[in-house]
Amino acid sequence: MTGHEAARTVTIEQLADLREKTERLSQFFSQRLKNHLTTLYPILAPRRTFGKYVGFKEVIARADEAYSQLGEKYREVSGAPFDLRNDLDDEALSAMEFGIEVYPWEYTQQVGDKAIAMSCPFRWVITYRSDYPLSEMRRLMAGKGEPRKTSVRHFLVNALATQVVFSHNPGALELLDDLRYQVRIETGPGLGKLPLFTVSSNVSSFRPPDELMLSAIRLSGVPAFIELVDMEAVVQLADPLRQRIEKALGG
Repeated sequence: MTGHEAARTVTIEQLADLREKTERLSQFFSQRLKNHLTTLYPILAPRRTFGKYVGFKEVIARADEAYSQLGEKYREVSGAPFDLRNDLDDEALSAMEFGIEVYPWEYTQQVGDKAIAMSCPFRWVITYRSDYPLSEMRRLMAGKGEPRKTSVRHFLVNALATQVVFSHNPGALELLDDLRYQVRIETGPGLGKLPLFTVSSNVSSFRPPDELMLSAIRLSGVPAFIELVDMEAVVQLADPLRQRIEKALGG
């Protein structure tokens, strides 16, 4: 399982080596995912699903259905903590045609009296680009700053539209599955009931013991930590294609 896995024994001597390997692999997998999404973007471009609602002149089948689904999702989450009107207007989809963003999955781990900002190296949130990045949205929803309502709405709409577009393109989901990604819709910390489209690699990570994280944080002075790659799981990675072949053959 990627992220939130129970702590396991790691020595201080192993920590530096594991962090270096984690960062290198995280950069590799993050860039790999971005490349795959760039390749898929002609399929995932919002105009191919929402048509006239994003100013596209060609007639798109099921565009009305997609827009209706988006409006329903938006009404469900536009309240707290966002405090937005619960209806979409003509400008709601105006900031969608600017590519896809990939953000690391982050959460807070309470260790004693210290809140540690944790990040998962092989799990990401996928959304169409907005004025506010994910980290800024969380900061603003925590009361740290004065949010611009229009930009908050754009973030919500774009995050929800990502899910609608993928649901209308099952072939793209199948390709992600073939590329060994695990796709989920799940809520994240600090954003109320807003569901997020998340993608995980099949490489797993884990939290080291609390005492070790606290020691590392005391040295760095920064209350943040990245989960560590599970090298044993890397060695034992299964081949999904082989498993499907075996299943097709009745094995």
